[in-house]
Amino acid sequence: MTEAAKKEHHRSGRSGWLRAAVLGANDGLVSVGSLVLGVASSQASHGGILIAGVSAWIAGALSMAAGEYVSVSSQADVEAADLAMEKKELVKHPESERKELAEIYERRGLDPELASKVATQLMRHDALGAHARDEIGITTTLSAKPIQAAFSSALSFTLGVAPPLVMIWLLPHTYLVAGVFIVSLICLAVLGALGAWTGGADIRKGTLRVTFWGTVAMILTAAVGAVLGAAGVG
Repeated sequence: MTEAAKKEHHRSGRSGWLRAAVLGANDGLVSVGSLVLGVASSQASHGGILIAGVSAWIAGALSMAAGEYVSVSSQADVEAADLAMEKKELVKHPESERKELAEIYERRGLDPELASKVATQLMRHDALGAHARDEIGITTTLSAKPIQAAFSSALSFTLGVAPPLVMIWLLPHTYLVAGVFIVSLICLAVLGALGAWTGGADIRKGTLRVTFWGTVAMILTAAVGAVLGAAGVG
């Protein structure tokens, strides 16, 4: 292996957990931060703001976990059904399945003779694994893991919720709106930069994208809270 090959690192394997982590943390930060700003702008009491923030944290974390679990479980069911079908075909029509695998390798650039040899050797080693990987697209790394996905989503949501909740706990009521807004903006920028850096994307673009839309959500929610508070709602 050359020195260049040793140093080469691909980030595509991180896409699944990275997507869930960024989505969960960003959702926690924006949704709870926006809610806190909206409730605070309506002139609610400090205790009421804290209750609203904690309630949003629990509900959001459970919702994220449940949604991710259901989604990934559905994916796992599809994968299991595909594998079961492929297993039956390998028992009933092994030669047809071998030819099918060889044709896949031919389409990828191997000459027919080499493709046939590769298909034969791989099927001798692990026929179901070869078809799962090269025909269906299921691998050990990318296979659906519902429990892991649910836990990761709930945890990342909780991490995103932490900054605004800590600000509610630490800041006096007078500085609550400004403090939550500023800290949330900083955390959004860090989250966007971290997500972009981990995924190998443009850091500036990732930071601006996350920060901009988070800012829009918080400002609009705070405006709605202020209007409702001024109107005497609640």
